[in-house]
Amino acid sequence: MTSAQLLKSSPKESSFCGHPSQRMASPAVTHNVLGPPPVVWPPLDFALGALACCAACVFTNPLEVVKTRLQLQGELRARGSYQVHYRGVLQALLVVGRTDGLRGLQKGLSAGLIYQGVMNGVRLGSYSCCESMGFTAFHGGSLLSGAGAGALGAFIASPAYLVKTHLQAQTVDAIAVGHQHNHLSVSDAFVTIYRREGLSGLWRGVNGAVPRVMVGSAAQLATFTSAKDWVSHTQWFSANGWLTALIAASISGVAVAITMTPFDVISTRLYNQPVDEFHKGRLYHGFTDCLLKVCQAEGPLGLYKGMGPVFLRLAPHTVLSMLFWDLMRQQAVKDK
Repeated sequence: MTSAQLLKSSPKESSFCGHPSQRMASPAVTHNVLGPPPVVWPPLDFALGALACCAACVFTNPLEVVKTRLQLQGELRARGSYQVHYRGVLQALLVVGRTDGLRGLQKGLSAGLIYQGVMNGVRLGSYSCCESMGFTAFHGGSLLSGAGAGALGAFIASPAYLVKTHLQAQTVDAIAVGHQHNHLSVSDAFVTIYRREGLSGLWRGVNGAVPRVMVGSAAQLATFTSAKDWVSHTQWFSANGWLTALIAASISGVAVAITMTPFDVISTRLYNQPVDEFHKGRLYHGFTDCLLKVCQAEGPLGLYKGMGPVFLRLAPHTVLSMLFWDLMRQQAVKDK
């Protein structure tokens, strides 16, 4: 995503609204729309994007733990045929906190930070490069750049997401859901998976992660700026205020949660499933097989398990990561 566009744009500056002839009417507007974004040294931009999303991850990781548990609950079983441990976001947070302790709410945080750092460093840095080269100025350029950058980031960071999913699913037998891998730590998880399945085993489930991030990134880019412009037009809040960004992120979060949750469920299932002696998944053979089996066993609504925490996580994570990234980029430009 852009930083200046997403957090500092005014209605006139958005490439999502207004006819081209209207945007060309004023030289000042033309400069705002077509002018280059603040130039930041690419390696520094990658690092700033990674750091911004890691900071946001610390606050939203408990919702990630709850989301993983809800998505694995009742795996491939019809409604009413399994014990329900988690009944909603708040109840699940209480159950995890009471059973696993406060540290249990931050399970998988180390792996999550690695994932956020690598994935979003690549995603935001690549998108920034596309922006500086002018690709995003073309019609549909933002969507294509966002989807491509997201796919690249998801592929590179897939091993960290695999380990994060394993660790966040782990808990005591009383409230366990899904397969329990019983890793001792983040490093133990990486070593165990590598020794058991080889290098390719670290990328098991990537065929679910790439479309997940592509769809989520494209939907987020397509809706966040448009929603922010609409809120700015209403003049309820300051165009550059954090409340405007939060409301826009919440509106965007609805669209992203609806479009991305099915891919998120499939991704979680593919990552967490056990493997046989041939290093093949015991439950699913791939993305399409997982999609069909979930629909057949759990119904179409099975693809929307964990949608509550997905939405509740998206708005604050979007605002925090974009805000941190924007502020750090501005400071970097000033220092330069």
